[in-house]
Amino acid sequence: MRRDLAIAFSIAVAACGCAARARTQPEAATPSAAPRLPVFTRYSELTWNKIIPELGAKSPEIAILHVDPTTQATQLLIRTPAAIHVRKHWHTANETHIMIRGKAILACEGKRAELGPGSFNFMPAKMVHEAWLPADSLTFITVDRAWDINWVEGPPTAADLTRTKPARTRTR
Repeated sequence: MRRDLAIAFSIAVAACGCAARARTQPEAATPSAAPRLPVFTRYSELTWNKIIPELGAKSPEIAILHVDPTTQATQLLIRTPAAIHVRKHWHTANETHIMIRGKAILACEGKRAELGPGSFNFMPAKMVHEAWLPADSLTFITVDRAWDINWVEGPPTAADLTRTKPARTRTR
């Protein structure tokens, strides 16, 4: 049942805001307002790019679903072919996560939370955080400006593929 719900949610997310656009005859664009068009894409049509190419086939992958041409607000998916510790990092924009598949552990400012399918979190801009993602996870992410990633101690390495659980510390 949970898996069916996760798959249905994944399909709904992909159907509502994805990369390949359904084109209609655009209205004449003015310099102040670009035409607004709906976007429809199937999961199988997404373009996936490796986030850390040095990790080869085990690299997390990203699919950009939509970028607002005015604000650069971005919706994207990240999937993980292998379990990985995503080292401490931050983003210039506010960020939200919705877990679609898998159970992730996110940590920031001494707090830790486990998020399963359907779970949501919000990270304010520039908040340093890290995550532990299982193999075959899928996360829907939004940022309210351009997507970026700023590594605090460098990007994950092959050693982070074996660190699939955080060190035991007190959680709240």
